Amino acid sequence: MIFALPAGSWRDALALERVRTKEHEHSGTLEQLVKVEMDTYFQTAENAEASRKWFIVDAQGKTLGRLASEVAVLLRGKHKPTFTPHNDGGDYVVVINASQVVLTGNKLEDKMHKYHTGYIGGIKRVPAGVILQKNPPKLLKLAVWGMLPKGPLGRRIFKKLKVYPGVEHPHAAQRPQAYETKYL
Repeated sequence: MIFALPAGSWRDALALERVRTKEHEHSGTLEQLVKVEMDTYFQTAENAEASRKWFIVDAQGKTLGRLASEVAVLLRGKHKPTFTPHNDGGDYVVVINASQVVLTGNKLEDKMHKYHTGYIGGIKRVPAGVILQKNPPKLLKLAVWGMLPKGPLGRRIFKKLKVYPGVEHPHAAQRPQAYETKYL
């Protein structure tokens, strides 16, 4: 974007006066001072793939929603200065100890996960505590999925999330970096 002023305007005179008073700070001409060129950076898919990293997050003792929001930011790529909303520029995230995630208050009994079987009257409700006992990774995956965009981009981003109930995971070859969460 170029900002140029018409010749002979009062702004031109004001800019010229600024140049004269601050010659020691700026040695360029008036045109260099007045015209500003700026480029907007849009990350391409190739650049995003090249800059992708692997992070490992320990969920032991962490609150479910706070952990899920930080994981969603890493998956989406919003922590990077090259974030582009229409592109998958995020990183891979491996979450370990998902069975030891914490829910505050009475959410283990009160928080319900709702889904539909596809049959008439087939709406089902399952408490979060039951999901945490039977399938701990599912609870964190559901929380993160709710924080990602829906559609083809969101499904592609969601595939980069790997959740495991214990400490063992098969991603040691990718050398994931430990990520410290900001919240407890």
